[in-house]
Amino acid sequence: MRPRLIIAPLLIAASIVASAAVAAKEPLTVVMDRAKIMKISAPAATVIVGNPAIADALIHDRQTLIITGRAVGLTNLVILDAKGEPIADEVIVVQKIQDGLVTVQRGGNRSSYSCTPHCANMMEVGDAPAVFDQTVTQLKQRNSFGSDGATAQGPASGNGGGGTP
Repeated sequence: MRPRLIIAPLLIAASIVASAAVAAKEPLTVVMDRAKIMKISAPAATVIVGNPAIADALIHDRQTLIITGRAVGLTNLVILDAKGEPIADEVIVVQKIQDGLVTVQRGGNRSSYSCTPHCANMMEVGDAPAVFDQTVTQLKQRNSFGSDGATAQGPASGNGGGGTP
């Protein structure tokens, strides 16, 4: 009789551990400032991101989402169908890129660089404010060249589209 009493609790415990292992699934891992495509099994009507400062979800079509990592951290994603029934409930882990990342510490000031293979300033939360602000300003200026040039180059004014009249 005693062996039966010992085996029953062990079988129950093994069953609970096995169910937990099956229920636990890997989180969706996204790299900060990069997008990842997520396919779902049914059309989505509602998409909820627990912390939109960490990750963003965009519905590309009713069964395809684009998940973008915004900041390093952990959040969740809930997708509901038109009846309000859950299609997916995922944990999202946003990690920062490590390949080519170089961090320079000068006293209390930190600067980050993307070196792939040539180094360029990169914005990282925690960088010295002056370095961060300078990088933001330079990126805005660089990005404005493309948009300013596109609007400034409209139709040519009476000279056949180029050169001198």
